Amino acid sequence: MSAVEGAASRPRAEIHHEHRDVTGGWLRPAVFGAMDGLVSNFALIAGVAGGRVHHQVIVLTGLAGLAAGAFSMAAGEYISVASQSELAQAEIEVERRELEHNSEAEELELAQLYEARGLDPELAREVARQLSRDPEEALGVHAREELGIDPGDLPSPVLAAGSSFLSFAIGACLPVLPYLLGAESLWPAAALAAIGLFAAGALVSRVTARSWWFGGLRQLALGGAAAALTFGVGSLIGTNTV
Repeated sequence: MSAVEGAASRPRAEIHHEHRDVTGGWLRPAVFGAMDGLVSNFALIAGVAGGRVHHQVIVLTGLAGLAAGAFSMAAGEYISVASQSELAQAEIEVERRELEHNSEAEELELAQLYEARGLDPELAREVARQLSRDPEEALGVHAREELGIDPGDLPSPVLAAGSSFLSFAIGACLPVLPYLLGAESLWPAAALAAIGLFAAGALVSRVTARSWWFGGLRQLALGGAAAALTFGVGSLIGTNTV
């Protein structure tokens, strides 16, 4: 029997189950950014509305909260991701220099790492030798094994900042929208915010083990509590200043 026929006759591994993305992928930061904008701006609007001010003041407050929060989120995310990326690049350069000047020691280090994970010593040394033949491949292996990062897949600060700005702005826009359309009371904004909170909580349940209705109700309760608290503070201050 030929090698091709032998390979074809071997049983193939079958996948009988699928795992969810435990990191959350893009969904987690996007939904949490929108949720942050929704909760913070709705609470801000509720606090101002509790002071019984004119609806134009509420609109101005909501738009100011949207702009300030979105720019703050974008700036913070940019600095955070850029700093993390710069640190990773610096550590990758350290590893690159070690591979250039101490290649044998780095190969031995890699072999010891695989041996510690259960490979036989001879097999561990052979795997390390083959992976070390290409300097760039060796750099990627060492970075992933020792630093837990992929040199070719570092996060983009600009993308992180842009997505944070957009998701926060979308969430923060919801409670302002009824006032922009002519609403005079807090109730339309509260209803739209409640729908958004429940929907965001339900979406987050896709990356957790909770049911969608539990995630939605939990987020609705937390966001509602924040808005109720700030509304009470606004009512108290507004009453005392009249």
